[in-house]
Order: sequence, then C-alpha cells, then structure tokens
Amino acid sequence: MDSTFWHDRWARNQIGFHLPEVNPYLQRHWPGLGLASGARVLVPLCGKSLDLLWLVQQGYRVLGVELSQKAVEEFFQEQHLTAQVSQRGDFKVYQADAIELWCGDFFQLSGADVAGCTALYDRAALIALPPPMRERYVAHLQAIAPQVQDGLLISLDYEQALKAGPPFAVSDDEVRGLLGVHWRLSVLEQRDILAESPKFAQEGVARLEERVYQLTGR
Repeated sequence: MDSTFWHDRWARNQIGFHLPEVNPYLQRHWPGLGLASGARVLVPLCGKSLDLLWLVQQGYRVLGVELSQKAVEEFFQEQHLTAQVSQRGDFKVYQADAIELWCGDFFQLSGADVAGCTALYDRAALIALPPPMRERYVAHLQAIAPQVQDGLLISLDYEQALKAGPPFAVSDDEVRGLLGVHWRLSVLEQRDILAESPKFAQEGVARLEERVYQLTGR
C-alpha cells in the first residue's frame, strides 16, 4: 500500500471511511481526558473529518496530517473556512485559526513539526494501515512525539481472512503490543457494529468490534 492507493481513493470519492457527522465516541469520551483548554491535538491521517472542527469548538488546537490535498482542500471548502497556505519542508500547511492541516506523508514529520502537541486522536490511522506499516506508524509516532501523554484510539477487529482491508482488523492484543510500552491503555467502550455494516456481513464477517481506548502516558 503506497500513496497512490489513497490518492486514487480520494480521486474516485471512495471514502466510506469518512463520517458525515462528528464521531460519537469522540464526543462521549474526549472530555474525560481532562486536557487543559488550548492543548494541541495531533490527528494523523485525518482526511476531512468533522472531528477536527469539533475539537476546535471544544477549545483545543488541532494539527491534522493528511496525504491527500483534495481531502484537505475539501475540508476548508465544506467548513467555509479560509486557510492561509505555506510550505514547511515537505508539507503544504493549511491554517485557519486553531486548525492546521499538514498535507504530506506522515512518515516525513519531524519532532520539531509536532513539538507543541500533547494529545493524540486516532480514529482512522492505525486501522488504515497493513501490519508492517502499523508497526512503522507507531514507532514513528513515539519517536517524534514522546511528549504526547493523552489520547483516544478507535480500533476495529474482525476476522481479517474474510475481508481485505482497509479498514484493517487490529486485535486488542496487537493494540496493546504496539502501544503498551509507551502508554497505559484502558478500553472505554466496545461495540459489535456488524448490523450497521452490511458490506462486512455480505462477505461473511460474523463479528465487527469497535473498541475505544484511552491512552495515558507511562
């Protein structure tokens, strides 16, 4: 899986991963993190998620990272925001008030780029990546942002052999194996959403579990 795959998905508007509303898990569980107003939140592989705007409306600053320029530009157009655009290294940075969207490859981010971020929100990054890239993603995240102590992670778990990703299945054991060294993980909510996901059911998937984790720095 390379950048061409995701550029093609956005070009064809094959973005079933994009939610037309703010994620309800985010709304229910983010306040419980107890972050200070004005904290800067890192949102990897953010697409044009409405979650970005919700976080800003709650008083946080957001640094989203997205490969697709189409997704970034659509976010600002659809939210009727005028962005100031600048170039920072390999990234084209779009900024409007408390939202910065960095258009480019997440793996090119440096520690200096995310130095102000103290929280993480991952709804669709880890589950968007195949196994070798998941390991690389977590290793890079921990290398550039060791100061990130709090966050929410939303994962998806099902029998991978029955349906190709993305989104990929990431078991509870794998989540804990990947992130457990740097963070303590608590499952805040777990739901089987198969009834809401007919494409999975049609391919024979018998369970489709979403888990919401709270991340707390060790």
